[in-house]
Amino acid sequence: MNKAIRLSPWKIAIIDDEIGIHDVTKFALGHFEFDGKKLAFYSSFTAKEGFALLRDEPDIALAFIDVVMENDHAGLDLVERIRNELNNHSTRIILRTGQPGCAPEERVIREFDINDYKAKTELTSTKLKSCVYTSLRSYRDIKTIEQSQRGMEKVIQASSSVLLSHTLHNFGSAVLEQTLQLLNLSNSALYLTSFREDLYQDTQMNLLAATGSLVSYREIDNVESLPGEVKEYIIEAITLGKSVIHDNIYVGFYKFGLDVTSILYLQHDTELTPLQVRILELFAANVSLTFENLSSKENVQQTQRELILIIGDAIEQRSKETGAHVRRVAVMSEMLAQYVGMSDDFVETIRYAAPLHDVGKIGIPESILHKPAKLTPDEWEIMKTHAEKGYALLAASNRIIAKMGARIAYTHHERWDGKGYPRGLVGNEIPIEGRIMAIVDVIDALLSKRSYKEAWPAEKVRDYLIEQSGNQFDPLMCTASLALLNQFVKIQQEMPD
Repeated sequence: MNKAIRLSPWKIAIIDDEIGIHDVTKFALGHFEFDGKKLAFYSSFTAKEGFALLRDEPDIALAFIDVVMENDHAGLDLVERIRNELNNHSTRIILRTGQPGCAPEERVIREFDINDYKAKTELTSTKLKSCVYTSLRSYRDIKTIEQSQRGMEKVIQASSSVLLSHTLHNFGSAVLEQTLQLLNLSNSALYLTSFREDLYQDTQMNLLAATGSLVSYREIDNVESLPGEVKEYIIEAITLGKSVIHDNIYVGFYKFGLDVTSILYLQHDTELTPLQVRILELFAANVSLTFENLSSKENVQQTQRELILIIGDAIEQRSKETGAHVRRVAVMSEMLAQYVGMSDDFVETIRYAAPLHDVGKIGIPESILHKPAKLTPDEWEIMKTHAEKGYALLAASNRIIAKMGARIAYTHHERWDGKGYPRGLVGNEIPIEGRIMAIVDVIDALLSKRSYKEAWPAEKVRDYLIEQSGNQFDPLMCTASLALLNQFVKIQQEMPD
């Protein structure tokens, strides 16, 4: 059953030292409504109390303020503080006085930022209601203009967020966040999905992102996993082929071409205005087009990443190693890079560049790669050239993954103490991706069974890392790897040879 929409009332402040004025005002306006919203009254009996009220309740729509309270100009001083100290220029202020001579009307209206000035004796019930209608209408329009200005700022901010998004998930999250802020729907739950043409038949979906009370459903991959009412509303929109509205539920249906259908599901606590609905339609329409472009781009990128893994598999198989090795070191490199505090971009890139670490072995003769006996010194020198060969294969590319792959191929056999190859780099001369790959490659090899050795137990690997800290490996990488060793062992178990 749909949740009834309860509109927040208009907040009215009565700041006056006469209790009777509070009672009369509340009685005269007791059944007042404007734009479907009732009034909520807040009482203060001194200018000091009134200032605290306006400070703590910044969304007061209208304030009736007495001129004479603690002193003959207390109300005037309060108006100044509201406008200047609180920087509140939205609240409509009506000054009331029982002693007009203390503050001449012309001077007060000219010198103070107020909206009306009335003697208490002239505010009959009818005139009081007229003042409230006029003030609330003005306050509503001012807040609409302010919200539009904030919305414009957020649209500009959203542009940068979207441009910085590198995946569909990041893009969807940026869109959701900015849409909610733009429409001042911070208490709502919204998520964006993209459906295939045959969604209703097979209930397959691509959920872009979610927020609010539906955030836990971000990872689902079918409509059936959604909560009952949410699923029903979405299927209704798809079946009807149009947007649907049910009290506090808005389901936007947007179709572009033959392949792209987008659903924008929104739960809201206040009734959506026609302007908000129109903005949702325009925003989602453009989101859908951008999503389609990003989806195509991500498909290409994912294909490239899969090809890199396939190439890595092929190289390992050529050297009679297991293809699971390249997949494990990819995940382990990602975990280690994240643990030592590298940027998100670096972490993502090293995961896809790591499988290229031995790509240079494609240039090593099989007689050496497959030799069952120990290599001769000359053969070992040839084997070591795979680092330079890998670099040469990848260095000419301008692609981020290939460029990092080139550096990894070139440096993952360097040692922290300078005794590695091919260049004998020392310490921080070795790029950090090379230092990460150097230790991950060895850890995976030690934990794995090979034709020439049994798999090492975790404790023996731990002892080796401690022994080689500052010698073969970067001490920072050793410390981090020791902390992650149990997780590395788990990866071995989940991705066996």
